[in-house]
Amino acid sequence: MPKYYDELDVVLRALADPTRRAVVERLAKSPAVVSELAAPFSMALPSLMQHLKVLEYAGVVSSQKHGRVRTVSLRPGALDVLHLWLGEQRTPAEHQADRLGTHLTRTSPKGT
Repeated sequence: MPKYYDELDVVLRALADPTRRAVVERLAKSPAVVSELAAPFSMALPSLMQHLKVLEYAGVVSSQKHGRVRTVSLRPGALDVLHLWLGEQRTPAEHQADRLGTHLTRTSPKGT
């Protein structure tokens, strides 16, 4: 079993919740303050903070506090472990199909 499986498990658990996935999708655009992240959800701010703690524990987000304002951002490379695992799950047939597609693209006459 690869060494990164523990990290993968933590990230998958963190992303299993739709609220946390929505937060990650929002943070993929740019960092945001907690109140901005909370706006689309019908939950109390402490509940959202619990979601953020789960994401921070999983290493998906980081936060900085400036005065009374906490800014949250997506950690660069935080989801690489998912990409790595998904890449390993591709079947040999998919790899062959990819190579065939590349070959056909390179060898097909222009204009067809």
